[in-house]
Amino acid sequence: MRLTSRQRHPTDLPGVVGTVRVGRRADTLATRLRPGDIAVVDHTDLDRVSARALIDAGATMVVNAQPMISGRFPNLGPEVLARAEVTMIDGIGADAFAAISDGREVRVHEGRVLVEEVELASGREVDLATIEAELEAARTGLVTQLESLTRTSTEFLRREQDLLLHGKGLPQTVTRFADRSAVVVVGGPEHEAELKAIRPYLKEQEPVLVAVGRVADELRARGYRPDVVVLDADDETDRPSAAALKAARDVVVRCSPGRPSGAEGLERMGVRPLVFETTATAEDAALLVADAGDAKVVIGVGLHASLEEFLDRQRGGLASTYLTRLRLGSRLVDAAAVPRLYSGRVRPHHLLLVMLAGFVALAASVSVTPVGQDWFDQLADLLPLL
Repeated sequence: MRLTSRQRHPTDLPGVVGTVRVGRRADTLATRLRPGDIAVVDHTDLDRVSARALIDAGATMVVNAQPMISGRFPNLGPEVLARAEVTMIDGIGADAFAAISDGREVRVHEGRVLVEEVELASGREVDLATIEAELEAARTGLVTQLESLTRTSTEFLRREQDLLLHGKGLPQTVTRFADRSAVVVVGGPEHEAELKAIRPYLKEQEPVLVAVGRVADELRARGYRPDVVVLDADDETDRPSAAALKAARDVVVRCSPGRPSGAEGLERMGVRPLVFETTATAEDAALLVADAGDAKVVIGVGLHASLEEFLDRQRGGLASTYLTRLRLGSRLVDAAAVPRLYSGRVRPHHLLLVMLAGFVALAASVSVTPVGQDWFDQLADLLPLL
């Protein structure tokens, strides 16, 4: 839930006053925000995950140097912000973005960013009606995006054919996946609700639990211990605590070929990581590890499931996401489907209810027979004597 912190300027001038935090990528900037801050970003086609991170951090306003919706595809972030009642201004430009200093107090009114009544930037204030109209127009760009996905998927398959087709380069984990189900948890937009929905499954089936990034800390706070933690060497902001890493049986570090893995730093912490060199994302690396271990089913929590969500990610890993899901095929199940497919184990009280229902049915059948009527008459005669 967003913490609203709108306040008037001491001179009671109109608009919103707050401290600005400046960063190019919204998801990275969110880690530095405090409730009531104004986020200033340079982020074309803001995605839903980044928008949710800004809301959770308490941003009261988002000012973007780029268009919130470029029209290339219907990105989901602006609508998330609008429905959370976060004010948005976009299109202030690169020069204005550079002119806004991190940590300054500014006043924003009618799309203008002011410091001591000097205008530093101006842009377009974006509301929900504008967003809905632009999203509808952007849906016409999906064909172009799909053509681009086809090209990038071909390139990714050429680079990673040994991995995807033959499983070469996959780390050998201590954790045993064979003949067990695996649950891969990613810090996606709906992962908290999905974890809650599959709680009976986690308790009763005891699957292998694979956490991607700092969601491992969240799982520990909920009383779960991840068996495998997958880290991204290129994203230091998504690292869980040392306690979460030491508690895991396996720590897998995904790194790009030829790039440092950071394994030395983990070893100094007392963690012996398994290095997984691939251009796939950390999320997809986790799925591939579970698949390589021959898990009988892989349940994805917080994964991106729809076409628009795939495109909303707007990154080079889109081809990785697409091809990894093809690799897992029917073994990959979205967590949202688990409550519909799994009703839980049969418990003793379930059997007791079945037996009781059978006894009642038997008694009713016997009662309509002559013998049954004699029994009931005899029982009626005995009751006064008791």
